[in-house]
Amino acid sequence: MSAYDVILAPVITENATMLAEQRKYTFKVDFRANKYQIKDAVEKIFGVQVQKVNTMHVRGKLKRQGRTFGYTSKWKKAVVTLKPESKTIEFFEGI
Repeated sequence: MSAYDVILAPVITENATMLAEQRKYTFKVDFRANKYQIKDAVEKIFGVQVQKVNTMHVRGKLKRQGRTFGYTSKWKKAVVTLKPESKTIEFFEGI
């Protein structure tokens, strides 16, 4: 897998934005990726030094549309902590 196959998208939520102030960044990652692959991918794509990677599986939520019930897709989330001497990650440089 290439680095762009491992990191699918950044997670931009209120909680993820507050974590970014502590040098922790949240990403949606490939379900099969392990912590070592995630670390290498973030270092390669953003040019930063990663200290720690925490991963979790996010279950799909039960949703309803009319009389029909279904689940949203399950996905894997990674919270990446950067080393103190590393630069920060800017997702919205053009804004």
